[in-house]
Amino acid sequence: MTLIPPLKLDADGLIPAIVQDVTDNAVLMLGYMDEEALRRTLTEGRVTYWSRSRQEYWRKGDTSGNVQVPIEVSLDCDSDTLLIRVEQIGAACHTGSRTCFFTPLHVQSGQEQE
Repeated sequence: MTLIPPLKLDADGLIPAIVQDVTDNAVLMLGYMDEEALRRTLTEGRVTYWSRSRQEYWRKGDTSGNVQVPIEVSLDCDSDTLLIRVEQIGAACHTGSRTCFFTPLHVQSGQEQE
């Protein structure tokens, strides 16, 4: 039995999980988990999420083949966000991209605002 510390879940009983590649520290995606998805992730050797759109558990890679093997799982200081460092096999994003964060936005520096 895996001991899960108290989590600060949102109104839907979920906690955000930031997913990072363990080899190069790239941020791959953001998913959501409940306590059962976290328990499965900690004990089954594959990352499991709660799908907010389908209202069911989904284990990353079961249909796409793009598997996430959890290497480290950490809870932040407020107990309201997880960081999951993974070995990513294939693309992390459902679009086929390595990461879901591929759309850069322009940030103005302080000098540009004057």
